Amino acid sequence: MQGPIFLLIFLAAGEVGNIQARPIDFVCDDHARRDMNTLKKLEAAMSVCSSSASLPSPIQLPCVKIHKASWDKKSMQEKTGEVQSALEMLGQDVRATMTVSQPGCQLSLLQQLEHSVSNYLHVVTHLEITGEVGKQYFFCPSERTHNMGLVLRNFGRLLSGKLEWLVAELKDRCQVERPTTNI
Repeated sequence: MQGPIFLLIFLAAGEVGNIQARPIDFVCDDHARRDMNTLKKLEAAMSVCSSSASLPSPIQLPCVKIHKASWDKKSMQEKTGEVQSALEMLGQDVRATMTVSQPGCQLSLLQQLEHSVSNYLHVVTHLEITGEVGKQYFFCPSERTHNMGLVLRNFGRLLSGKLEWLVAELKDRCQVERPTTNI
């Protein structure tokens, strides 16, 4: 009983620090991006919740591998669409798994994961990208898994891989404020 109570307190405490920012703040502020990443909290919560490791229904893992030469040839719209599609797919499967999960720490963990995925999706869909960003349907050998740890690791790889590469390419939009000097 102590594990589920600790998990609920732990996850609720993570909600207190959430602040709303503009998508460009996400791109330009490394600290804001780091603060938004709740992956370590989710992994810690999963270790406390022994029943959360095996999911009641499988989740499709997002494609996280990047081939640098192919990535470089894609338009900004394609890159954004690829990240957006991966987040949408993951969020959809997490929500489906939530509907068949029993109340308790596993459901709380899935809710927190879904909230995190939704936050990233909100940021990515509201980036000011010139041109239409369409859903990217691309072939990517991926697997479905009942392993929550594998889902979290893959989500982390999506964030530290494709999403960070996308952000790196958008950094030129950040305005560097220079202090004014009076002479």
